[in-house]
Amino acid sequence: MNVGDVVEDFSVQDQHGSTVTLSQLLESGPVVLYFYVKAKTPG
Repeated sequence: MNVGDVVEDFSVQDQHGSTVTLSQLLESGPVVLYFYVKAKTPG
């Protein structure tokens, strides 16, 4: 994935356990996707 790439809509759980979609988040403005490895794993 590179800056400016278009991704398909997806859903995840937020910090409160509610399901939210990328399209819902984009209604409020730009979204930054940040991926990181699980804690205490190599990577």
